Amino acid sequence: MSANSLLNETYEEMTNDETTRRHNRPGDDGAIAHEVTGSSLASIRFSISLHGKPLSSWSRSHAKRLFDCLCVVPALPLLVPVMCLIALAVRLTSEGPALFVQERMGRYGRTFKILKFRTMIHATDKAHHAVTTAGNQSFTPIGPFLRRWKLDELPQMLNILRGEMSLVGPRPKLPEHVTSWYPCRPGITGAATITFAREEEVLDRIPKQDLNTYYHSVVLPAKRQLDADYMATATFVSDLKLIVNSVLRRWDTSLMESMLSAGVLPPTTVVQRPKASISHVGVASMPIAARMDAADSVERLRAV
Repeated sequence: MSANSLLNETYEEMTNDETTRRHNRPGDDGAIAHEVTGSSLASIRFSISLHGKPLSSWSRSHAKRLFDCLCVVPALPLLVPVMCLIALAVRLTSEGPALFVQERMGRYGRTFKILKFRTMIHATDKAHHAVTTAGNQSFTPIGPFLRRWKLDELPQMLNILRGEMSLVGPRPKLPEHVTSWYPCRPGITGAATITFAREEEVLDRIPKQDLNTYYHSVVLPAKRQLDADYMATATFVSDLKLIVNSVLRRWDTSLMESMLSAGVLPPTTVVQRPKASISHVGVASMPIAARMDAADSVERLRAV
């Protein structure tokens, strides 16, 4: 497919999306019923806001989609050989497919298959961990290296070309972790992605029996607020900065530590008292969004 035909298809898709927005304005009889297998979602009213905050003009513009294509298409001659080498290395160092394919929730609640290079040992008889930590994963020999440098995310360039993802946006969630639809395409990187770049290390400190509660009560609300605050003020320049910071691995994990410790036990305390229940410290009932200044966190991300 040529670059021109790709951009033409992109424009047609964006035009169709605009028609969808006009026919489903909030307040009209445009409530969209959407049944998600394995999810508690039944029907959610369409909105052009992300978790209550309106998207910036850039976040919902056609120019953002065009920018994604103009970044990815010229890079393909360089990326394709690299991805072929990584796929070969994955196959040679462990049994199983080179790609890991998983269903995620995308724009307007549409499900799609996200693509990653497989970093864990392929075992169909093992239970799936909806919340992954550094300790509950069995890495392949090259898995940690791919994770550290985010090379496992490279196949998502294909998701971008198919219009399922963007370079910058909220990370696509598993259906069981979704509480509302995204009015924008999920991204390979974003404000919460950079802030929580090493979240698996933090989650490994949480007692196994409390992990699911902790993730849903603390981590997900923190990510949602960061993404909502960023996408409400995002610009071409801020997206460009996030992409550069992601490529250069400029991850300010101090933001993650401060945001999470504001509403829960300090990480060292959790380690020292592995039997402590999270409910004892009020995490499950704590309105984390009201207790952290995510807007300040976003400003710090922009200044990096």
